Amino acid sequence: METVGMILCGGFGKRLRPLTETVPKPLVEINEDYTILDKQLFDFKNAGVDEVYLLVGFLYEKIEERYGDEYNGVKIHYVIEEEPLGTLNAIRLGMEAIDGDKQFIIRNGDIVSDVNLKAMIDFGVKSQLPVIMFVTQMPSPYGIVEMNGDRLVSFKEKPILEDYYINGGIYFTKSKIDFGEFKTGDIEKLFFPSIAKENNLGYYKENGIYWIAVDTSKELESVKKEYHNRTDKPWGYEKVLISTDKYLTKELYIKEGFKTSLHYHDAKDETMYILSGSGYIEFEDRKEYFSINDSIRIEPHVVHSIVATENTILHEVSLPYIDDTIRVDDFYTRY
Repeated sequence: METVGMILCGGFGKRLRPLTETVPKPLVEINEDYTILDKQLFDFKNAGVDEVYLLVGFLYEKIEERYGDEYNGVKIHYVIEEEPLGTLNAIRLGMEAIDGDKQFIIRNGDIVSDVNLKAMIDFGVKSQLPVIMFVTQMPSPYGIVEMNGDRLVSFKEKPILEDYYINGGIYFTKSKIDFGEFKTGDIEKLFFPSIAKENNLGYYKENGIYWIAVDTSKELESVKKEYHNRTDKPWGYEKVLISTDKYLTKELYIKEGFKTSLHYHDAKDETMYILSGSGYIEFEDRKEYFSINDSIRIEPHVVHSIVATENTILHEVSLPYIDDTIRVDDFYTRY
């Protein structure tokens, strides 16, 4: 069954004013000419979702002006909520605008995350439950202290609270939702608690990935800092950590089930240090498996692809040839 995407784009973004007085929140830039909505549509495309309904309202004309009816291989539709009546109403209107049997991946329009949408969709399809919510570990909004007897012994700046999870703002449903008595209001406060009581709400979780809801100027500055020297890729991201005239260090994040292009380097001699995850390097004649704390050297002219069997973070230390990548075979459509 076809999976259709939906993005909630109708909010006023009041806590980001004055910026959002003239720019709808999904069009806020997180990098130069790269918006929150650009990132979300990019992720949908690489998860195999080629048709997306934007649930719009405030300043929707500016969203339509940027994306039109097609953007980088994704077909775009607009469902306009003339009066803001909550996320439940916007999703209900979106589903009413769609003909035929579909399954849906729905996300809030202010979330920037590296969640593996393809894996979430696959998980939702296999689940016996009709609705799946993405959940992620909760970061503490405050720094915390550790105590020993009558003394403070250490400080931790906004740690991850490993025992607690939050709604990550992304949902999968196997079919159109029957909202029953609910017509307006927020889906998070009304519909989800209702079906949770009926044991009809499942969850998909990924730990240790980047996730942020861009709601305030402080969060916007945080995501812009994350995107300094970061480039999103169909398989994850690449981030330049150190670039000098002597050596180059990059961080690569590769999502489970994804792989880089088959490529080689003309002059660059590199060593990969695996920080987390597992997978293998696919050479022309063999596979070399890796896991956490492994290191693998790749010499110039050696054709290879990096394949992740788990979400993988690695550091790539090499000679300082930042653009020295020659693709032999690319597994993704690039625009």
